[in-house]
Amino acid sequence: MDKILLMLQLQNQLNDATNGEEWTKGVTKNGKTINWRRCIYMECAEMVDSFSWKHWKSIDAEPDWANHQIEVVDVWHFIMSLAIEDYSQNLKGGIEDLAINIAQLDSFSTINVEKKSFASQDKVIEKVENIIRLSISQGDLDLEALLSDFFDLVIMSGLDLETLYRLYVGKNILNQFRQDNGYKDGSYIKVWNGEEDNVVMKRIWEANGDIKPDMLYKELVKAYTSLTKS
Repeated sequence: MDKILLMLQLQNQLNDATNGEEWTKGVTKNGKTINWRRCIYMECAEMVDSFSWKHWKSIDAEPDWANHQIEVVDVWHFIMSLAIEDYSQNLKGGIEDLAINIAQLDSFSTINVEKKSFASQDKVIEKVENIIRLSISQGDLDLEALLSDFFDLVIMSGLDLETLYRLYVGKNILNQFRQDNGYKDGSYIKVWNGEEDNVVMKRIWEANGDIKPDMLYKELVKAYTSLTKS
């Protein structure tokens, strides 16, 4: 449960910083409507393109599992955001309550086991399309079904709780670091001594198995400061 709670807290903090602290009301600080369901199904549609599903082009191409896993993490950003919003708007409780309830789902227990194999391309696409159907529905949100299908997808994608956590936290912290260092105005340097920043971030994770998010950020600061001074 600790990893789920931490990811929810990080997502909430990111949404506060990006959209304003009242984003759970469905609108940003600039008055822009937020539609997390649309975010989910649009990201899922992109996910399908990690596979050679087209019968007229690149029909023998191998699945791009690395890209697919990143897309899974991107969908997770939006599912967590939708869940936090749902709990807030329907007075179900706070983030801690949400984390407890997620941890009690039968489907959650399946991702708490190390997993490295992939399901077939067709089965993965079918699961992604199930998630699209749930998110595109105009009826009441079936959050438990959405979470259960997502956790099924995690397993089918060769991921587990530990790898989902690492990919999510790494990307979350890197995105925060980018924003803090000129990403919006174009002054941010994305290639560090010949390597993209996400490669550097991943190496820091791999070298420090128990690193905490705040320490990961500090390590990125060290690396980036060294780069900009040289």
